[in-house]
Amino acid sequence: MTWSVLGAGVAGLCVATALADRGAAVEVIVPRDAPPPVSRLAGGMLAPFCEGDGAPHAVVVAGQGAVDWWTARVPGVVRRGTLVVAPPRDAAELARFARATEAHEAADPGALEPDLAGRFARGLFFPAEAHLDPVAALTALRERLEDRGVAVHAGAPAGRIIDCRGMAATDRLGDLRAVRGEMLYVEAPDVHLGRPVRLLHPRFPCYVVPRGAARYMIGATMVESAREGAVTARAVMELLSAAYALHPGFAEAALVETGAGLRPAFPDNVPAVRRMPDRIHVNGMYRHGFLMAPVLAETLAADLTKEMRHAG
Repeated sequence: MTWSVLGAGVAGLCVATALADRGAAVEVIVPRDAPPPVSRLAGGMLAPFCEGDGAPHAVVVAGQGAVDWWTARVPGVVRRGTLVVAPPRDAAELARFARATEAHEAADPGALEPDLAGRFARGLFFPAEAHLDPVAALTALRERLEDRGVAVHAGAPAGRIIDCRGMAATDRLGDLRAVRGEMLYVEAPDVHLGRPVRLLHPRFPCYVVPRGAARYMIGATMVESAREGAVTARAVMELLSAAYALHPGFAEAALVETGAGLRPAFPDNVPAVRRMPDRIHVNGMYRHGFLMAPVLAETLAADLTKEMRHAG
C-alpha cells in the first residue's frame, strides 16, 4: 500500500513524515502550479498554553507534544518560552489572559528581556513554550523525507489519497472557510529580543517573534475574509503601531517583507482528520498548524498502520 499525500504544507509534510517513520510507502504530490503553502507565513510559535486564550482546551492539550516532535525532526527549535505583556492602561487584559490560560508564572518583563525594562511592570511567562522558523522547518522536513527516498513530485497519485491541500480542498469540504492572515518581517537593529513576545491590546493584539540577524516577524491579523491579495495598508499600520507600543526601536525598522494568506478553518476552528470513501482529509489548521499537525499526523499514521496490519 502506497499513501499519496496531497500538499506540502505543514499538514502534508507532518503526515508524510509520520507515515515514513513507521515504514510506510509514501509520496507527496505538489502540482507545478501550486502556490507556496500558507503555513510558511505562520509565526512558528509552539505555544499551546497561550493558545488557551480563545482556543478549545483540546488544542491546548494536544499541542503540548509539538515542541518535542519538532525538536526531534528539524534543527532550530528555540526553547526560551513566551513572554506576554500589556501596557499599564491594559492591565485588565493581562489579568484576563492569565485566567484564560495555564502553565504560566508572573514575570518581570525587563528581567527576561532587558530591552523591555522600564516599559512594562508586569508580565506572564510561559516557560514550556518554544518557537521555530516555519520556512526553515518546512524545508528541513521536506529534505528529510527526500533523503529517506520519499518522492515529492507533480504527477498523478499512485496510492490511497490523504488530502492535505488546505483551502484548495474546498472542492470537497463544503464547510471549510478562509480566515485571512497578514504578517510583516522587519529588520530592527535597535531591538534585541530573544523570545516571542505577545502584546495584549483590546483591539490590536500582536506578537513579535525573533528570527535572528536583527529580523523579527510581526503578526498577525485574523480577518474573516476569503479575499486574496497583498497585505492591506490598514494591517501594516496596525501591526507596526502595536510593535512600536512594545518597543520604540521598531520605529526605525526596515520593512523587508510582507505576507498574506488564507488559513483553512472548520466551523469550530479545530483541525481535524476526516475520512471519506475515496480519501482521508487532514485540514482546518486555522492558526494551529505547527501545534496540531504533528498530533493529527501521528494519530492518523498509527491508526492506518494498525488497520493495515490487521488487514494483512
